[in-house]
Amino acid sequence: MGGTQKKKFERGSATNYITRNRARKKLQLSLPDFRRLCILKGIYPHEPKHKKKVNKGSTAPRTFYLLKDIRFLLHEPIVAKFREYKIFVRKLRKAYGKTEWSAVERLKENKPTYKLDHIIKERYPSFIDALRDIDDALCMCFLFSTFARTGKCHVQTIQLCRRLTVEWMNYVIASRSLRKVFVSIKGMYYQAEVMGQLITWLVPYQFSHDHPTDVDYRVMATFTELYTTLLGFVNFRLYHSLNLVYPPKLDIKAESELKGENEDEYAMDSESYPEKLAALSASLARVVSTAEEEDAQLDAFPTEEEDLEKVEAREKEQMQLETQKKIFEGLKFFLNREVPRESLAFVIRCFGGEVSWDRSVCIGSTYDATDDTITHQIVDRPNVDKSYINRYYIQPQWVYDCVNAKVLLPVEDYFLGVTLPPHLSPFVEEKDGDYVPPEKLKIMALQRGEKPAQEQDDDDDEEEENDEDDEEDEEENEDDEDEAEEKNLKEMEKQKSQGKSLQVKVTPGKMKMENPVRLEQEEKAEEKRLAIMMMKKKEKYLYDKIMFGKKRKIREANKLAAKRKAFDDTEKAKKKKTKN
Repeated sequence: MGGTQKKKFERGSATNYITRNRARKKLQLSLPDFRRLCILKGIYPHEPKHKKKVNKGSTAPRTFYLLKDIRFLLHEPIVAKFREYKIFVRKLRKAYGKTEWSAVERLKENKPTYKLDHIIKERYPSFIDALRDIDDALCMCFLFSTFARTGKCHVQTIQLCRRLTVEWMNYVIASRSLRKVFVSIKGMYYQAEVMGQLITWLVPYQFSHDHPTDVDYRVMATFTELYTTLLGFVNFRLYHSLNLVYPPKLDIKAESELKGENEDEYAMDSESYPEKLAALSASLARVVSTAEEEDAQLDAFPTEEEDLEKVEAREKEQMQLETQKKIFEGLKFFLNREVPRESLAFVIRCFGGEVSWDRSVCIGSTYDATDDTITHQIVDRPNVDKSYINRYYIQPQWVYDCVNAKVLLPVEDYFLGVTLPPHLSPFVEEKDGDYVPPEKLKIMALQRGEKPAQEQDDDDDEEEENDEDDEEDEEENEDDEDEAEEKNLKEMEKQKSQGKSLQVKVTPGKMKMENPVRLEQEEKAEEKRLAIMMMKKKEKYLYDKIMFGKKRKIREANKLAAKRKAFDDTEKAKKKKTKN
């Protein structure tokens, strides 16, 4: 038989992959530069299906990339910039060694730089694509903005991340797009709805960082480099969609309010202006003033496919959303120095409230603690030195719980020194059959406009009274039954002693009425049992799996309910002991 001999590993899946070292040599890049390029371009290693074939019969652990991805990187302009930067470093080192200071200055002035604009446009063709992928960018930028100015990260990167995150928070305040807040051990979780996209991000607490040694900060810095460019583009577009000036500037009225009598005590205006923006207490300037803008509402006409019920449900949801956006409207808050200022100011302003704090805490306070119009003062200590009658003194959790409940909760549960109710996660949505905590049921009742607290107290009292009445009735019934039995026994003993035969009674039978509802249920249960018997083997297996999952869910819900009942019983016992 003639023909060319087929060689191993020269066709099929073996030709579609390339090892990392071969890819690096093909691109003529060092390992850190190659890793950086892959992060910026969004190219990741792949695990081949037949690893031994791709690895040419070897079982050694290797990292593989798709060959088409590496060919795609060959034409990337940033690769040339990486090479230019390597040449620049070599020349700079040589100039330092020869002590040619003029050459050093000249080289520093002509330092090669590159932009990532074309990569952002390439990776995110539409604006919605960028919004869908903004979660990671926000988390990373908020993390870097809290870093201390140590050698782990460049100061310029920290400042840029801080500026971009402040711009994002100001946008969320202006658009009132915040929906959920959750205080966790890791930090503060926020969720906003921007142009129909739900965006969730995590903000770490303002604590000093203990930088771990097993984290590669160079990789994180490369991701941050990409994410800051992306967030800058997104902020620019979002600000223009709301007719806001970008870079953000304070409104003239708001700026005049912030200018106090003792403004000279702070830094220069160029230095204090970013801090005023970061204070989140003032509104932003617009391209066209709000008086000139037209608040025209479009008429909504149902299409042929849509039903009137769907349209009404959508309008109802929209109305609920509008009321949620204004839950703090008309309320004035004052923050004590011990509470998390930035988080509370951000949340309160997102829902229409006014907020201020002491001048010594931060720049940007709009009114003092002595203001008579303050409705709520947020305190996180057991008592206050000076208290006012016309305001509520509450703990910070009230603000977050009100946002998640979408209504103003009663302040009595959040007074100073009161044991706070559990902070429920708004990201957990209970389905049918799931365990719903009693606190969630209370919030749901408040959303419907009911007053669950008073009703529950009344129900508890009624239950206790009913229990007592039932116990008394049971005792009386038992006594009557015992007396009747004793009488019957005495009569029977008398008859036996006299030698008389005991009377045999025949009682007439009563007609038993059949319950049609119960009969119908029995018929349905029998039909279901027969249908299960007639199932095929595969269908029966699948059905058993579904039923097992449902039963397991019911068991878990019952277990949680039993735990909660035991906890409530212990709490009631403790209260009774304290009362006695």
